[in-house]
Amino acid sequence: MTTDGLRTLQSLHGPGETLDRLEAAVTKHGMTIVARIDHAAAAEKVGLALRPTVVLVFGNPRAGTPAMQAVRTLAIDLPLKMLIWQDDKDMTWLAYNVPAWLFRRHGVVDDGTVDVMHDVLESIAGEATGR
Repeated sequence: MTTDGLRTLQSLHGPGETLDRLEAAVTKHGMTIVARIDHAAAAEKVGLALRPTVVLVFGNPRAGTPAMQAVRTLAIDLPLKMLIWQDDKDMTWLAYNVPAWLFRRHGVVDDGTVDVMHDVLESIAGEATGR
């Protein structure tokens, strides 16, 4: 599956462990976890089945605020988020928006921030998935 602007990695771990590793990596990199959205739990509450599907929302206001001051529409995509899900073959996946795509989407002039964001997200994703 290829989606424009989305980086997808297969995890070497199950969904629960991948999520635990993701939360640890996010905090290790100095970011704050804003929310954990468990879509499978929400589906279960209304009698529907959904394989593990969780979005972790996180960020650092010191990094995000200047970008939003420059281009307010970026706030629709910040804080950052990563999705973890399990497919019908029991494989676990992690996906996130590519920073360069976000910048292009909102017309943000890159001052070198996109490379830093890319490297941090790549590191966090690698730590979470074991890749």
